[in-house]
Amino acid sequence: MSKDKRQAFTVERIGGYLHRVVPVVDGAGKVISYAVKPVMWEFRPRDVMQIVVGASVLAVPVAFTEETWVLGEKLPVANVIGLAAVSLAFISLFVYYNFYRNAMRGHVSEFVKRVMGIYVFSLIVVAGLLTLILKCPWGVDNAVAMKRIVIVAFPASMSAAISDMLK
Repeated sequence: MSKDKRQAFTVERIGGYLHRVVPVVDGAGKVISYAVKPVMWEFRPRDVMQIVVGASVLAVPVAFTEETWVLGEKLPVANVIGLAAVSLAFISLFVYYNFYRNAMRGHVSEFVKRVMGIYVFSLIVVAGLLTLILKCPWGVDNAVAMKRIVIVAFPASMSAAISDMLK
């Protein structure tokens, strides 16, 4: 169990998962019950499935648009790198404020794993989808293929982060 000095709660493992346990006290200060809420500080295999499904939610409609394919051909590499950086920044902020805001100390590696996991699995989902619909010209123009993947991964990673939050 760990105790946070700012709030009166403990963190306990219940059923294999971490939970925040907050005592509910009456007017006299006597504990009458406990409020239990799961905390999602650990990046687990079930989170990967949620990320894959969440990435697919927005990857499918965006990947099937001709505008995305043309944008992948015409957008400069610097802009695509900027788009990737913005994606990582949005994911990092979302994950921080929804999972680690009050518990970053001691969980930095899990934070990095979750952020990178969301982005990398989103890229994999998008790459697979664009390859299946023959819009990733691998071997012919790898730069266009990568640019299309990063462009479509922007909304896909956002929906992946949101679905990762659902329990």
